[in-house]
Amino acid sequence: MPRSLQERLAILSDAAKYDASCASSGTERRQSAGKSGLGSTTGSGICHSYAPDGRCISLLKILLTNFCVYDCAYCINRSSSNVERARFTPDEVVWLTLEFYRRNYIEGLFLSSGIIRSADHTMEQLVQVARDLRQRHNFRGYIHLKTIPEASSGLIAQAGLYADRLSINVELPSDASLATLAPEKRPAGIRRSMGDVRMRIEAAAEPSLQTKRRQRFAPGGQSTQMIIGADSTNDAGILASAARLYGSYGLKRVYYSAFSPIPDASSRLPPARPPLAREHRLYQADWLYRYYGFAVDEVTASRPDGMLDLTLDPKLAWALAHRAHFPVDVNRAERAMLLRVPGLGVKAVDAIIASRPHRRLRLEDLARLRIPLRKARAFLLAEGWTGQRMVDRADLVKLVQPRGQQLALL
Repeated sequence: MPRSLQERLAILSDAAKYDASCASSGTERRQSAGKSGLGSTTGSGICHSYAPDGRCISLLKILLTNFCVYDCAYCINRSSSNVERARFTPDEVVWLTLEFYRRNYIEGLFLSSGIIRSADHTMEQLVQVARDLRQRHNFRGYIHLKTIPEASSGLIAQAGLYADRLSINVELPSDASLATLAPEKRPAGIRRSMGDVRMRIEAAAEPSLQTKRRQRFAPGGQSTQMIIGADSTNDAGILASAARLYGSYGLKRVYYSAFSPIPDASSRLPPARPPLAREHRLYQADWLYRYYGFAVDEVTASRPDGMLDLTLDPKLAWALAHRAHFPVDVNRAERAMLLRVPGLGVKAVDAIIASRPHRRLRLEDLARLRIPLRKARAFLLAEGWTGQRMVDRADLVKLVQPRGQQLALL
């Protein structure tokens, strides 16, 4: 008996939850001259992502289908998996997106799919959804398409014309792991597709010689996802792989998704998922690399096994291992060193630097800037205060990291 649309929606939205690379940061509002389009990332809105300014973005996150011709060991939707299967037509996805938007449930669409028939056939259907939303229905909301790396370059080029962001999953941190757990995937093909997307994004950013206007191609950039804990790669190896991806392909984001055990799993997979704290620490370390000036080997050097400390955030772990660099003079230190102080984020450091020409800063001034002094004060010198009293104490961790706050971002 054919499944109802509601039943298929339940199956395919649940199947999509394993993809962590669902974000709408880096996009821009689409406008049409003289037209009022449907959808906007500036309104209010069952997947929640966050923009750089902290806005919560609600997206309809579904698979076109969870049928797949590939048999990747770590994937719940692999061809040998005994799961309920379902499939949408492109027209059904378009209708769902528009109806969910009209009901103010969502502000955009995140669409992925298992591989059916072939990579090109699947990619054609994903592109059809985005094209119909844009051209037939004048949809101006956010669209994120998960592209198929084996698909033709022409189809990926079309996807970038209609989607705000494209993503191609590298799946695992190393080629060796991918060969073991997903032998049908080709790492070289994944990298080639990512490189193609980068070149098209960069080309679109340059003004046209004829129109002097920039073209539009995936204005939100591209992202990728790595599954963590399905293989034996340590955190140092994962972060080194992420650093290469950022440098080579100009990614907006690498997402780290903790491996989740699946029914009838292969003996090649671990029996249990890694601690969720590991995923969180990787995101923190990734942030330090991208925005705080840390090198990958600095972040992971505190432990000989190349793993991040699950009990300490990586910036605090680095500071504890390099106490000789502290305390830092809040009134004189360079920005790069202030960014290494636990508790000081980018905005806080910029606020400190902007305030210094006007007065000598005291701890009370930092409190007015809403800086978490419990963590930062041990590592700072300020007018009337020296953290030297605290930074050398053996019980420093207890002083700066109260119980229940072990997962604080900074």
